[in-house]
Amino acid sequence: MSAGSGAAAAAAIAIAAEMMRREEEEMTPYNPGELAEGWEFKILRANTARFRNPAKFRAVLDEERRGGWVLVEKFDDYRIRLKRPASTKLIQGDFGDSYDPYRTTVGMTHGALTAVLIGVSFLGVGSLMLFVFLLRS
Repeated sequence: MSAGSGAAAAAAIAIAAEMMRREEEEMTPYNPGELAEGWEFKILRANTARFRNPAKFRAVLDEERRGGWVLVEKFDDYRIRLKRPASTKLIQGDFGDSYDPYRTTVGMTHGALTAVLIGVSFLGVGSLMLFVFLLRS
């Protein structure tokens, strides 16, 4: 298998996995009573397995609590669902710091993760080329 076809296969697998995660999120029913009582919901995502670590998970929940959000469910180590009364946004006011009560991602951004993966790839290829060069010398 060539590197190009391997990369294409990996991309196809990643896309299929993302589609399955989105479908799972959409299929999870909301309680009609909560919807009628004026709750709002959000899904918080991490690009790394941030919610696997209990201390990091608690830290995220503590920060979200500032915006009135409470945990509804943990899908996996990458996604959680939160809720809060819709009236909370009217009484919370502005947050003077960098906290955004409507954020949907935590941790490393897609761009930073991509940069890290590209950097690691270049280091791996460079190390392999150096190894081959040293063997031929």
